Amino acid sequence: MVAPTAQLKWVPPMLTLYAFGPGFGLPDPSPFVTKAEVLLKMAGVPYRKDTTGFRKAPKGKLPYIDDDGVLVADSTFIRLYLQRRYDVDFDAGLSPAERGVAWAFEKMCEDHLYWALVHARFMDDANFDAGPRRFFDGAPAVIRPLVVAMVKRQVRRSLWGHGMGRHSEEEIAQLAVRDLAAIADFLADKPYLMGARPCGADAAVFAFVAACFPARFKTPIRVAAELQPGLVAYRDRMLQQYYPELAPAKGKAA
Repeated sequence: MVAPTAQLKWVPPMLTLYAFGPGFGLPDPSPFVTKAEVLLKMAGVPYRKDTTGFRKAPKGKLPYIDDDGVLVADSTFIRLYLQRRYDVDFDAGLSPAERGVAWAFEKMCEDHLYWALVHARFMDDANFDAGPRRFFDGAPAVIRPLVVAMVKRQVRRSLWGHGMGRHSEEEIAQLAVRDLAAIADFLADKPYLMGARPCGADAAVFAFVAACFPARFKTPIRVAAELQPGLVAYRDRMLQQYYPELAPAKGKAA
């Protein structure tokens, strides 16, 4: 007797998130990658991570996703794609005014606080050696110093073009501290940015708040974050919800 042919169940391709991978005690050294991943978790979309896609990045940066052949680059456009493709409203329950406030906080983090963090990590030699220099360990030793110098020049030019790099180190720290104070003041005693449950902006705000905390970086930004109990609690709450493996044990600092 011939056994009947087994019926194979069709499994749809899994969305791929292209990322750098964990680093500095963070889900990813890039807050933009972390933002995209948290959005995927919020949306409940199954995904896999690939850390080998940087050279093929459509816009020369991470993150980007590949959803069954559809490439979407940039964390904000990933969000818009997930909303359309998977019928997700990350801001469900928010009024138009609240959605505007959430968007403003998200963009403050991405277009202002981000550049202060870049300056702290790349322009301070000790911080650079403690973190970003490791990105180039895979480059051949003979050309590694040239690659490092080239990238640092590019980052310096980007900081200057943005405007953040035209300020002194003390002035940049002052601006970043004000960003963090604004987030802490608005959070107040709320568990999440806009209230009782996370919204889309929490993916970004959490990612950038968390990026302020790694102990390896000696910067006034980290000190200011640590002095805001509300920010510490918010960071820990989001870690526990989306990255429990990275969340500090109860009663212990990260």
